[in-house]
Amino acid sequence: MDIRELRYFAAVYRARNLTAAARACFVSQPSISTAITNLEAELGTTLFIRHKKGVAPTAAAEQFHALARRIIDETDAARSLFRKPATRTTVTLGLMRTLDVPRTIALLKPLTARSDIALRLVGSDERADARIISKSMLRADEHFVALWSERYVAALPPSHPLTLKDRLRTADLAAAAMIDRCHCEQSEFFGRAAQRRQTAAIAQSEDWAMALVAAGVGIAIVPEGARDRGQGQARGRARLSRISAAGGRAEGLCRKAQEAAQPGSNRAPAWRAQDAWHGTLTARDELRQTQ
Repeated sequence: MDIRELRYFAAVYRARNLTAAARACFVSQPSISTAITNLEAELGTTLFIRHKKGVAPTAAAEQFHALARRIIDETDAARSLFRKPATRTTVTLGLMRTLDVPRTIALLKPLTARSDIALRLVGSDERADARIISKSMLRADEHFVALWSERYVAALPPSHPLTLKDRLRTADLAAAAMIDRCHCEQSEFFGRAAQRRQTAAIAQSEDWAMALVAAGVGIAIVPEGARDRGQGQARGRARLSRISAAGGRAEGLCRKAQEAAQPGSNRAPAWRAQDAWHGTLTARDELRQTQ
């Protein structure tokens, strides 16, 4: 086995899809398939089970991934050990506070892995070269490129009567005690009814909102991906329920419209680096959008 096969294996393990892994690695799908087949033959075990939506890792793949990831990281460290420092361009990236942990990692890794980029993170409302935000936060002079979208769901206390319903309507929440989340689009979700609802608490973060839900304080409106993001008892105890005609939010990359329209050859190094990063992230999130 070689390091390239290990990288392809790690990409498939992460994406759970051969096509998405191939695009993330900028190679053809047959190259990915051949690498996996070679690894399985050399290891004498099956690493992935194929199904309609992609692949599922086997127990052997789960065990092998930790070792493969360590080898990849150590190889990258060895290659940079004696490398002369490159001229680095500072890229200031603004992140909205409700961005979940898995996508934060996926967004930042391609940037932190580059030796020519010095990454600086600020809040979404601070001055930045580019921002990762919900489209509803877009300013008039900015250009927006969507990376993913999510529907809204209701996070319910485990013993709340509304948990007995298969699907909720917005009207079901009119008299319910609600937990508002700072820096989110919850007011937009409720529209004109926003002022009539009962606010039981205001949470500074999605984790705090989910904890208050689990404690029975009230109901929170959260992105659908909250069911897969959380760790800890709070998320495990809150019940997530879909809402009819709830809509959702689009999240993505935004920057000044005038700069985004410049030809690629005339862009500053920071923009060229972000273009390469955006291509990687689009492929990496393709599977999430189809599931």
